Amino acid sequence: MNGRIAAIDFGTNTARLLIADVRDRGGFELVRLEREIVRMGGGFSRELGLSQEAHLRGTACLARFAAIMREHGVSRVRAVATSAVRDAVNGPAFVELVRRETGISLHVIDGTAEGTLTLAGVMAGLDRQHEEILLFDVGGGSTEYTVARAGRAQFIRSLPLGVVRLTEGKVTPAAMRAKIRKELDLLRQEMDSAGCRLADGSPLIGTAGTATTLAAISMEMRDYDYRKVNNAVVSRARIREIYERLLPLSPEERLLVPGLEKGREDLIIAGTLITMQTMEMFGADALKVSDYGLLEGLVVAGCCDDTLLDAMG
Repeated sequence: MNGRIAAIDFGTNTARLLIADVRDRGGFELVRLEREIVRMGGGFSRELGLSQEAHLRGTACLARFAAIMREHGVSRVRAVATSAVRDAVNGPAFVELVRRETGISLHVIDGTAEGTLTLAGVMAGLDRQHEEILLFDVGGGSTEYTVARAGRAQFIRSLPLGVVRLTEGKVTPAAMRAKIRKELDLLRQEMDSAGCRLADGSPLIGTAGTATTLAAISMEMRDYDYRKVNNAVVSRARIREIYERLLPLSPEERLLVPGLEKGREDLIIAGTLITMQTMEMFGADALKVSDYGLLEGLVVAGCCDDTLLDAMG
């Protein structure tokens, strides 16, 4: 199957669009990449779901993406929404609003599907293949953990740990640490019960905004370059240094730190705490960073591995 396809990862904090040309023998060539911090989890409540402001930000972003796809002559679109829309009581109404106003059909996927597609994207971008990996994806509303062997998922869990929700809960770093530790303890118990034990030396791989931001800050990157970030390795000690540097700063002051993107200045503390405690829990001295993830997994599903489309329902 060839042609020009597009993928949309509509997350709790960030929306991303990838347009690619599918090659005759599999694989794809990047045509355009767009991203926007939409903060769909901003103002979220269990009773009302997505806020009215989030509705406006989300539909405006997707209308812009739809115009870009028309401009580039896209023939097929794979678009998914994750935690914020998944958990919102008004999520279905938002999906219908998006379809009516932009023509984009958002598929709301569960945590297992999210982990499966993210793994496919990460595997496509690794500089070397590992026999076993532990992959984690820190999102705005949830964090997915996937153990994979020979590129196939063996264990996937989605935890209610998201940087937007932790941050908007307005709790102290100590309270965040306690919540993260509680969820990670439960994760470890589940892994042990399932007989899922990691071999010594299996790398810990982080994908999505927190991991890529930590890599960019570590390299003091003023202009983000995904080619340098992808497969970068950051030590646990370096991540702790970054955390201790950022913690006492105000959100406005953090924006002066090279590598920290506007829109993440208040979220980076929660994301870094999840990262540090994950490394501690699994005894990882270093984090391998992937700039690839769910978005690229959607493209792989569309052009190379139709079985992955089952994850979308």
